[in-house]
Amino acid sequence: MIKSMTGFGRCENIKEKRKLAVEIRAVNHRYLDISVKMPKKLSHLESNVRTILKDYAQRGKVDVYVAYEDTLDTAFALHYNETLAGEYMRYFQQMAQTFSLEKDISVSTLARMPEVFTMTEQDADDTQLAALLEETVHSAAKQFVASRVAEGERLKEDMLGKLERMLANVDYIEERSPQVIAAYRQMLETKVRELLDNKQLDESRLIMEVTLFADKICVDEETVRLRSHIEAVRDALLDGGSVGRKLDFIAQEMNREANTILSKANDSSISDAGIELKTSIEKIREQIQNIE
Repeated sequence: MIKSMTGFGRCENIKEKRKLAVEIRAVNHRYLDISVKMPKKLSHLESNVRTILKDYAQRGKVDVYVAYEDTLDTAFALHYNETLAGEYMRYFQQMAQTFSLEKDISVSTLARMPEVFTMTEQDADDTQLAALLEETVHSAAKQFVASRVAEGERLKEDMLGKLERMLANVDYIEERSPQVIAAYRQMLETKVRELLDNKQLDESRLIMEVTLFADKICVDEETVRLRSHIEAVRDALLDGGSVGRKLDFIAQEMNREANTILSKANDSSISDAGIELKTSIEKIREQIQNIE
């Protein structure tokens, strides 16, 4: 199974008036780079999220977004500061005496004074919250992997098609190369006979010239290695797993062989086939960059 490094997964979980939403996105990256954005209240659980994701991804720039809402009745607590309220009353009475004012302090007036009543957020049950977060991350990660697999399968099928076209070009080059040598021999023999005015031809010299030419344009080693690399890529795609780095290395080797074939080409049709090989290899290399 081939996986793309591009993927998306999302899960929303609601339990006991706690709502958690986890969203996972990923793009290409040479290594595994996980970035987690979550509310401060959950920040102590970030390592749990990272540990889980390492089981679902080996490469890629993975961004995780966590949203949390708590509507429990016990989420907030009201606190009454009696000591501070007493201080307010003492100063109110002192002001009344000092300035000969009427003592008109009511309960509602005192309650509105700063810090007499305060609202604090209760700490959530860490065990339950951690369990809910991990469950939600697992569900989102499964969707995330499924999207990567689906994209990876599309990439695999497309690359297998390109490999078939590359093999066809290799077959053509191997078939065409002897024809180029034979045509060169014929051309050389014709020109020499014209120069010699139908005098006796030195066959050994002709054979030597043709041999030197054949050696110069011979691409047998390159086509054999290229065919081997194509088969290696095909096998890796069919075997599956985390093969992105391996395929990238093989693609570089294929590109090197194609360049050599082009540099040796002394025939327009072989050059055309070599250019098609280069084009296919470049397209495959681009797709490999997205494989985990």
